[in-house]
Amino acid sequence: MGKSEAGLEVVEVEEDEEEERDDIVDGVVDFRGGGAIRSKSGSWRSAAFIIGVEVAERIAYYGIQGNLISYLTGPLHQSTATAAENVNVWSGTSTLLPLLGAFLADSFLGRYRTIILASLIYILGLGLLTLSAMLPSVSNSECQVDDEFKSCSPPLLQVVLFFISLYLVAIGQGGHKPCVQAFGADQFDEQHPKEHRDRSSFFNWWYFTMCAGCMTTLWILNYIQDNLSWVLGFGFPCVAMIVALLVFLLGTMTYRFNIQQRDKSPFLRIGRVFVAAIRNRRTTHSTTAVKGERDGLLAHQSSDQFEFLNKALLVPKDEDFIEEESCSPSEVEEAKAVLRLVPIWATTLVYAVVFAQVPTFFTKQGVTLDRTILPGFDIPAASLQTLMTLAIVLFSPIYDRLFVPVARSITGKPSGITMLQRIGTGIFISIVTVVTAAVIETKRLKTAQESGVVDEPNATVPMSIWWLIPQYMLFGVSEVFTMVGLQEFFYDQVPNELRSMGLALYLSIFGVGNFISSFLISVIEKATGKDGQDSWFANNLNKAHLDYFYWLLAGLSVVGMALFTYFAKSYIYNNKGVTRQ
Repeated sequence: MGKSEAGLEVVEVEEDEEEERDDIVDGVVDFRGGGAIRSKSGSWRSAAFIIGVEVAERIAYYGIQGNLISYLTGPLHQSTATAAENVNVWSGTSTLLPLLGAFLADSFLGRYRTIILASLIYILGLGLLTLSAMLPSVSNSECQVDDEFKSCSPPLLQVVLFFISLYLVAIGQGGHKPCVQAFGADQFDEQHPKEHRDRSSFFNWWYFTMCAGCMTTLWILNYIQDNLSWVLGFGFPCVAMIVALLVFLLGTMTYRFNIQQRDKSPFLRIGRVFVAAIRNRRTTHSTTAVKGERDGLLAHQSSDQFEFLNKALLVPKDEDFIEEESCSPSEVEEAKAVLRLVPIWATTLVYAVVFAQVPTFFTKQGVTLDRTILPGFDIPAASLQTLMTLAIVLFSPIYDRLFVPVARSITGKPSGITMLQRIGTGIFISIVTVVTAAVIETKRLKTAQESGVVDEPNATVPMSIWWLIPQYMLFGVSEVFTMVGLQEFFYDQVPNELRSMGLALYLSIFGVGNFISSFLISVIEKATGKDGQDSWFANNLNKAHLDYFYWLLAGLSVVGMALFTYFAKSYIYNNKGVTRQ
């Protein structure tokens, strides 16, 4: 018998508990290491705690990420292009580190203990970030005036401490993010019809409550950061993360814990399949086969895709054969399941590149516009990101309670449409979003020219910030389709023991997308800013050309969607639950 992922020895159910035996969920245990009783553990009673944790953690993360570009171009005095690159690199790192966190969780620590460890690192990073904001910043006397802008060098200690703490937050997020959602989905038994349906709803409501919590917080935190104090603006996320850890620990007695087997790591199993397939690439079916194939199991378990991996089941006649070290048909199918995800992963990267513009250039657009909503009160530009979350909050219940039942009556599928159809719909909406952003940016530049403020970088363009509402709201709707669809897809379609890794792969899409965005910005900045010309990302946005950049992203998105559609049509779903998507 193995251990639970909480580290407790799994105990057998006693004979005198026969009346509860039928109510015990297979493959999981409770916090004591005994059988998890369905009526007393898991499902929504546990998911409620975990959703609460995610709300608090997202408050902490977006409290930093949402207005980071303003801090970099403000107190740290970085240029717009440099700040955007730094935001993209940090965001990319934050969403790639979950691959490491998922590896530790799935292979060694388990999700429960990884969440606790990551939370402590998260809190340390946020605490140091608050401390860095307390340090004396650069004074105007240390700034050199260069043309229209001041060139400043903030104290080295402040910069070093800031970036160390920022990347500690990234490390904490890397362990926290993939495990919390996977741990929440683990509370639903996919072999139980009702809980299987509830798990699909869990992904919808997970995203809904996360955005509902973030929406109000972004308004409050961005106002505090822009108008009151960066110390308070960074300190509040630290408090939110402490609350998240406490809420998570409070739910311990209700959780279901997966049983961790004492056999080979799932990563090692899958790696062995690829190594064996490469080693046997010239081996024919006339040579010795492993026991699973000799017994006829391969014919029933093997899929038609990636048949070259079936070579892992063969052993050349001239080699010593150790049965226990061979690859089994189930291990080959695990490897195929992971490999099938690669085209979907790759073709959604452009969506992630578009997503990376929201906290950077979308925000910088808003800074130049008329942000007055009441006399004497200007809305923080970063707060417009809450419009995106507002769209998610409004549309998620509509999707779950109206769209899905109607689609289900037409298609006969429990989820209404397949996961890949859902993702593709969101990608299409994102194309509409970036085209809308390009059109609005063209109008903003025209308005700046007509009003004579092109050469005044700090002047307000006489155009209301509410013109940006469409691009934020449209992208929010696209998230309901694509983001939630990707979460469920990468959780559902990986082997059971790799579900943290599945969600980490989903997050890595946005990590790589941020790095691609940073690379594009760097290349375009150099290519368009030669010979003293204003680049597409000039510090003075009235002389920049974000509209050209948005049109470029629209073109790349069309190509990406075409490739996604091609691979989605040929995708073979891994049917593990009681129903097939």
